[in-house]
Amino acid sequence: MSPLRPLRNAFKLAGRLLVRPRDVSWFLSSYRQWQQSASADWRANFGDLKPCLDDRYDAAGSAKGHYFLQDIWAAQRVFKHAAAGHVDVGSRVDGFVAHVASFCPVKYVDIRAIETAVPNLVGVQGSVCALPFVDRSLESLSCLHVIEHIGLGRYGDPMDPDGWLKGLGELQRVLKPGGQLLLGTPCGRSRVVFHAHRVFSPKQIIAAMPELKLEEFSLINDGLSTAWREQVPLESADTLEFGCGLFRFTRPA
Repeated sequence: MSPLRPLRNAFKLAGRLLVRPRDVSWFLSSYRQWQQSASADWRANFGDLKPCLDDRYDAAGSAKGHYFLQDIWAAQRVFKHAAAGHVDVGSRVDGFVAHVASFCPVKYVDIRAIETAVPNLVGVQGSVCALPFVDRSLESLSCLHVIEHIGLGRYGDPMDPDGWLKGLGELQRVLKPGGQLLLGTPCGRSRVVFHAHRVFSPKQIIAAMPELKLEEFSLINDGLSTAWREQVPLESADTLEFGCGLFRFTRPA
């Protein structure tokens, strides 16, 4: 341990004492209590202190918002569909993909490479606009909070105003008869927020994949919602600025 670290910690605590006197007092009282009750081998050196002044005020976790909710929504439907394997295109790896890989082999497609040695997870570098799969070959497929970004250049992809249409066309092309496609994307007032994302009307999404059948449209409202609304009318998104539409499509056998 650096001999200067105790001195640096003392200065940090002194600085925090000016703006958060009660929290620093609580921390020092806790430290004193710990030092008096802990055995010699578990007492904390002053140089190893790391005051965590906010954790006692925080909630237990965040069980809200688009990504948290859509990832659970989609994982539940992959599990129920019970395919032998699943292909995901660009969704959140440390959310939805991790959920599904716990019970089903996953091929994860993204224009950026991914390094992983996790069982049940294989990375495939590729574009949603040119998926590396033959026509009508995939039984279980997902693309969550991705299609709104395609063609805006944000992730290094080529600028293409029709990128979202090409991506949806590819998702349609590779889905096999009887297969299931899960799609999540911003829904509300239709527009582009350059170069972050697009926001769609649900009808735009459905019209772009005429070969598929919409089995379910559910919706997460604006803001940090704590639940999705299942099987709502498409018009439910019309009054939203930035909701999340959850679409479950199948290809008729």
